[in-house]
Amino acid sequence: MSQTDIADAKNAVRRGEIIIYPTDTLYALGADIFNKTAVEAVFRLKHRPSLQPLPVAVHSIPALEALAELNPQARRLATRFLPGPLTLVLKKKPHLPPLITSGQETIAIRIPNDPTALELLSATGPLTATSANLHDQRTPATVPEIRHQLTAPTLIALDRGPRTQTASAIIDLTTTPPRILRHGAIPEHDLMEALHG
Repeated sequence: MSQTDIADAKNAVRRGEIIIYPTDTLYALGADIFNKTAVEAVFRLKHRPSLQPLPVAVHSIPALEALAELNPQARRLATRFLPGPLTLVLKKKPHLPPLITSGQETIAIRIPNDPTALELLSATGPLTATSANLHDQRTPATVPEIRHQLTAPTLIALDRGPRTQTASAIIDLTTTPPRILRHGAIPEHDLMEALHG
């Protein structure tokens, strides 16, 4: 793994820029979630409606707990499946910027099981984790395709080859009972077993 490109990406984030980085499923667009200008730029780049919250990635469970309320069910899922292809919808902590959650009281958050992503997130802190594509379009598997679709050839990218995995499963743990919002790489049976086991 190149330390130079990790450092370049980290510095770009600190300058308020958007980067392209790999996860264990797809490539994501990363920006500092506490930088309002950077987050607004992510919405614009993707043509994403501002009423649709942006998911967030962190590098560890303690980092997740700094942003969200980890209830007992969430802790069971996090312990079993994270890092991994699972996004948890949780009650957000009060200090989280409202822009990232579109004013909602919940946050969609995950820990990707990818060494580049984890090293990057450890260095930068929480980043946006929205897929690297135009809103409602297919997420390209490679960085060159992403640059072409987004018409953003100058974005710094951590290119780690094609990403062709199924998107992460999303489960909302703020409702009773919990609701699966998107079926993904982790089978529903395994999620339910972990919740009730």
